[in-house]
Amino acid sequence: MEGMTSIQDNLVQVQERISEAAKASGRSATDISLLAVSKTFPASDVRLAYEAGQRSFGENYVQEGVSKIAELGDIRAELEWHFIGPLQSNKSRDVAESFDWVHSIDRLKIAQRLNDQRPSELPPLNVCVQVNISGESSKSGVEPEEVADLCLAIAQMPHLRLRGLMSIPEPTDDETQQKADHHQLFSIYSRLKQNPSLQTGSVQLDTVSMGMSSDMSAAIAEGSTMVRIGTAIFGKRTYL
Repeated sequence: MEGMTSIQDNLVQVQERISEAAKASGRSATDISLLAVSKTFPASDVRLAYEAGQRSFGENYVQEGVSKIAELGDIRAELEWHFIGPLQSNKSRDVAESFDWVHSIDRLKIAQRLNDQRPSELPPLNVCVQVNISGESSKSGVEPEEVADLCLAIAQMPHLRLRGLMSIPEPTDDETQQKADHHQLFSIYSRLKQNPSLQTGSVQLDTVSMGMSSDMSAAIAEGSTMVRIGTAIFGKRTYL
């Protein structure tokens, strides 16, 4: 039960941090969802988090995520699985068939493949467009000026539901820089919300996926509606 107690305690502490950051920003904590990033951690840890009340989980690696989803099949209906890592074309079918959300759409080809490969008996796949806020050549994501065109194209795809935007800014301990990066993403999101072509029944713009363990407070201050937290819940990762 030690693992259960640790994960349960960590979840409580993270929720308290979310509540404090929301209160400091004049927001309600209920407007901010917690996505527990379970990459590299076993399905047994996900189950412990589930038993502690967590329902939404994020995975970065396709095969690891698909295996975990299968292993936890007995509680599949109660879980919401988010794919948040870079997605290659040859892995898109597995994601389209297994996940509920994809946060990392960064090009039209990937969106089209996910739409075409989403099983018709499943509800539309919830998607976010990843934006390269920091302008790093090594980072995935579309350039800010290309976001609207990609979103408009996704809005025409019947098996996808456009939910919002995601970013992974360059890591920094400077809170001012953290806020500036998050503010930029929220500004792009706000402009999308005002685009009349995106005010359709197939679009549900309500998600700004930004903020991780190290910059959660800054992200919430700048409008995040979903924070992606791994280390603060499951502990430090060990990569083989």
